[in-house]
Amino acid sequence: MILDLYEAMSTQRAVRRLKPDAIPEEVLQRVLTAAMWAPTGGNVQPFRLLAVSDSTKLSTIQTLYQQEWSEYTKAMRAAGDQLPEARQRMMRAGDYLAAHMSEVPVLMVVCFNPALMAITDAGLNRPSIVGGGSVYTAVQNLMLACRAEGLGCVLTTLLCFREQEMKSLLGIPEEWGTCAAVPIGYPVLKGYGPISRRPAGKMVFQDTWGQSYGSGSD
Repeated sequence: MILDLYEAMSTQRAVRRLKPDAIPEEVLQRVLTAAMWAPTGGNVQPFRLLAVSDSTKLSTIQTLYQQEWSEYTKAMRAAGDQLPEARQRMMRAGDYLAAHMSEVPVLMVVCFNPALMAITDAGLNRPSIVGGGSVYTAVQNLMLACRAEGLGCVLTTLLCFREQEMKSLLGIPEEWGTCAAVPIGYPVLKGYGPISRRPAGKMVFQDTWGQSYGSGSD
C-alpha cells in the first residue's frame, strides 16, 4: 500500500529507538533515490550522503555522539522531575540512541560544499541559513521516504560539534562540511504516530507580521 503524502507528513515523528536489523538494499536504494529528487538552488545538488554501516566507524561515532549528547542534556538532567514529561520522554529516547548508535543499520552523514551554493544571506548581520535550503530538502525527502518504507529515523546535528573528527574518520574532503547525521532503522516500538505541532492559524500571517492569515480584507 502506498502511503499518502499528507499522512506521512502528519505522522513523521522523530524515531530514536531503532532495531539493528538489516535494511534490504532495494529499500535503501528507493530512499536514496527519493533524496536525490529534492530541489536545490540551480539544480546543483551541493550535498553528498555518506552511508555509514561499518561497525568500527559507528562505534567511534557513538563515542563522539555520547559525549555531545551528555553535554547537550546537562541542563535537562539538572531539572530532574521539574522537566516536562514530554521532554523527559524525548531525553529517554535520546539516551537510547546515544547508547545504541553503533548498532543502527545505517547512519546517513549529510555533507555540503558551500562553494557550490548561492548563499545570498552570507553578508547579513545574523546567522546564515540560506545555504541549508539546498541541502535539507534532500534530508526531508530522505526522511519522508523512510516513513513511507516503515523505517524510523531522526535528524541529528550534535556531531557537527565534532566535524573535524568526523571528516578524518570518514575521509571527507576539506572543502566539504557536515550538517546532519540521520540514523535509520526499523523502529523498536511503534515508531510513527500523531504529532504535536502549532496549527497554521498561529504560525502564518497575511500581508503584515502579526495579522492572522485569512483575516485581511479585500
